[in-house]
Amino acid sequence: MDARTKILNAASELFLEGGGDALSVRAISKRAGLSTIGIYSHFQGKQGILDALYVEGFNLVREAMDVIPEGRANKEQVLEACLGYLNVGEKYEAHYRLIFGESDAGYQPSIEAIAARDSAFSKLVRVAGSYLSEEASVTERRQIALDIWAIVHGYVSISHHVVFADGLELDWKTMALRVVEVQLDAIDLTKAKP
Repeated sequence: MDARTKILNAASELFLEGGGDALSVRAISKRAGLSTIGIYSHFQGKQGILDALYVEGFNLVREAMDVIPEGRANKEQVLEACLGYLNVGEKYEAHYRLIFGESDAGYQPSIEAIAARDSAFSKLVRVAGSYLSEEASVTERRQIALDIWAIVHGYVSISHHVVFADGLELDWKTMALRVVEVQLDAIDLTKAKP
């Protein structure tokens, strides 16, 4: 494993253990087994590490939704894209929590990080919007993307923070996909109206 990967893995582990406050160059270097100079040679300190995780996180989200060719999507493709999103939230919990608001209070995403965020959301708009009729407006496409995002993001976030399950084995992915399917069925009903 190269030094950059070791650093990002160490930062992810520390972030999950203690949030943004647990991320210091010293703690990351200790966890990664590298010197602090090694950290600075790969990143511009803590901000650079957070930025790399932020970019990586949004790239993972965007790539997970890369299941629909240009053109119209069917229900199974939209559900597959949503499953990819849910898988990222589960497998890359530190990245997910960082990109969706649990970062260090002083962290400001770079231009590159903002571009990664915008690219992921544009992909979601294209995926969800491609399920609508060709006459659908940009506003309607953005709205369905936000509706679907609220569903899958809500389920990922709840699965990360659940405290009320009382030992229940909950299948968050299946639950989320069921609700997305209900949303898509509602769109189908709207399409069918004369």
